[in-house]
Amino acid sequence: MAQNENILANVLEIFRHNPKKQYQVEQIDRMLRRDRLGSFSDMVKALSYLEQKKKIITDGNGHYQLAEENTEVEGDFKANSKGFGFVKLDDEEADDIFIARDYTAYAVDGDRVKVKITAGGNPWNGKGPEGQIIEILERGTKTLVGEFHPLTDAQVKISHFIGYVLSANKKLANYRVYVKQDSLHPQKSDIVKVSISSYPDKDNPDSMTGVVTNIIGNKNLPGVDIMAIVSEHDVRTEWSEDALTQSNAIPDRVTEAEMADREDIRDQPAVTIDGDDSKDFDDAVVLWKLPNGNFHLGVHIADVAHYVQENSPLDKEAFTRGNSTYLVDRVIPMLPFRLSNGICSLNEGQDRLVLSCEMEISPAGERVNYRIHPSVMRSHGRMTYNNVNKVLDPENHEQLEGKYVKLAPMLQEMAELHNVLYQKRHQRGAIDFEEPEAKIIVDDQGKPTDIVLHDRGIAEKMIESFMLLANETVAEDFYRKHVPFLYRVHETPDGERIKSFFEFCSAFGLHITADPNHVKPIDLQKVVAKTTDTPEEAVVQMMMLRSLKQAHYSEEPLGHFGLAAKYYTHFTSPIRRYSDLMVHRMIHAYSEKGTNQKVQDHFANYLPEVADQTSTQERVSVDTEREVNDLKMTEFMADKVGDHFDAVVSSVTSFGMFIQLPNTVEGLIHISNLTDDFYSYNEKSMTLTGRGTHKQYHVGMPLKVTLTNANVEQHQLDFEIYDPNAPKKRHNSGGFKNERRGNRGFRNDHAHKGHYRNNFQKNGNHPHLSRYKH
Repeated sequence: MAQNENILANVLEIFRHNPKKQYQVEQIDRMLRRDRLGSFSDMVKALSYLEQKKKIITDGNGHYQLAEENTEVEGDFKANSKGFGFVKLDDEEADDIFIARDYTAYAVDGDRVKVKITAGGNPWNGKGPEGQIIEILERGTKTLVGEFHPLTDAQVKISHFIGYVLSANKKLANYRVYVKQDSLHPQKSDIVKVSISSYPDKDNPDSMTGVVTNIIGNKNLPGVDIMAIVSEHDVRTEWSEDALTQSNAIPDRVTEAEMADREDIRDQPAVTIDGDDSKDFDDAVVLWKLPNGNFHLGVHIADVAHYVQENSPLDKEAFTRGNSTYLVDRVIPMLPFRLSNGICSLNEGQDRLVLSCEMEISPAGERVNYRIHPSVMRSHGRMTYNNVNKVLDPENHEQLEGKYVKLAPMLQEMAELHNVLYQKRHQRGAIDFEEPEAKIIVDDQGKPTDIVLHDRGIAEKMIESFMLLANETVAEDFYRKHVPFLYRVHETPDGERIKSFFEFCSAFGLHITADPNHVKPIDLQKVVAKTTDTPEEAVVQMMMLRSLKQAHYSEEPLGHFGLAAKYYTHFTSPIRRYSDLMVHRMIHAYSEKGTNQKVQDHFANYLPEVADQTSTQERVSVDTEREVNDLKMTEFMADKVGDHFDAVVSSVTSFGMFIQLPNTVEGLIHISNLTDDFYSYNEKSMTLTGRGTHKQYHVGMPLKVTLTNANVEQHQLDFEIYDPNAPKKRHNSGGFKNERRGNRGFRNDHAHKGHYRNNFQKNGNHPHLSRYKH
């Protein structure tokens, strides 16, 4: 008996050592024989017993894996509007745990919970693990934004509540949040923010109580819809009195005393190059050829750290916000406008304090020398991407302002250097994506009037190249000084995800020989190159992004996979990103105070907190921007119900297909609307296949679709496949929200200057592409 128990324990230990691995009988036998732990028949008996006791699971063909029953784990609860939900574990590779309606313990979406796994997942039948919540560890929803509905006077007397709030968030829409009498008193149809006081329980499973802390405005007023989203994501919009006092005390001109110890580069023809509607300019560039044939490139960045001192009221505000948030009709800045658009902005013709990264670059793109130092500069031109692209276009004959004509030779040399730097990055394996950027145009009432696609030109790419090089130069310099520093990192992707991506690519005839467990950036760059200008280009890039990890900030120099860079930081946008402000602060400190242990310890102690806060707030801004874009895109499509559109399948799930229109608008074709057959889902190939017709829908497939519903409140667009022969029918007002979210990966590091372009994310995981920046 003891020997049998030993065999059972030894076999079980093999599975527990690697709980995600699937073992064949022969593998288990070899491992036992190697350690002289039993015979083949003993092993078979042990496997049979463990399977019977549901300790392990099998596909029936000799493959076994550890079951997860009765394991207790922690994770975040993701609710479904129908009452059930899933718990997402911290391990990104672990399967989500299904929680049936009766086993949620009244958890609310976002709660941190402890789960007992009651049924292990089976990879061979596609069934995931199941469980029940046994403890709510921390509430994830502490505030809620929604529409106020007043109670009658009689109801107020009985209940002692003045009304209730209903959230537009589908995952919270089943709850009424009753408002206490000692809160603010909103009017009917006001959008309000509520601080939650009590949560659902067995006596009140569908309600909560709370206090109104902010009345955003009547839901029908312009701009209230956007500010409701801003409030829901806790994006800070008000300034503390201390911060405004400090801001107002800062001179609006650079003083002689401030310039005293700085290098004066005001005679250099440095220029800013930004979008037509940009108002804050935190980077300027200048270039000339040296007598030895090399390029001199100066990247001069607004010295925000000079004005925003550590632990000052302005610094605390900037740290809390983490970055500016760019919405379709407004910017919620990290710094007051007096700084961001004033003394910190490199406005044309104005003296400004900057940190300069001056680099000497060979014609082959090698950086042979550099200096990082404080300067005072004066912009010789506020230039726009559109006009610089015209200067660089030999076919353009439009007459431009004199400053463009005067500086055209320098701009031409900048384009020359950009081409050299691009080829250098390409050779080392940097992954480059090219796709149109969507901009939502709104009128003065906030109503969307158009969605315009914009392709990046040479000017945009040129500035991107210069910012990338400056960021790499600064990161490498301080890495080699062996001092604490803040890095922008993008870690090597997980082998299993890359393996799945390679398998997906094989369906398009792309045979990739790279080892997924040791993938290099250049391996993925080759995949991008193979699909350039093909129908598969967009979908392959999208699936690649989903397989990558999310870029973030770290005090550890973990490298940047997507850019194929050993050292990378964010130095170039301190007006709109706290990470860059922090980098500037460290540059000043190490230069002025030295790199002694006291200075190093000071930064080492709080860099982890800065890295965590800036990474978190970046995701908050991205989510806010994305949700506003979803709202305005849905609103733009609202009067187009019944219209037909060309579309491409952007994702396939078990419940239907997400499709994307040429203007980047996305929506869902629910599987219930595929009425010509019964369709089954293949997760590995991401396809839906008809059992009778064998018709197959796959990612990247072009379709003709009809818009059947546009639910602006829920940001939902529903489509069906267009059939010109089908009888007309009334379209319902139901809807399926776009829950598809993919991997933003390193996209925030592959576009210019901190805006977040309109597109993909996992680990926050995937929308349509919006604004990104290094």
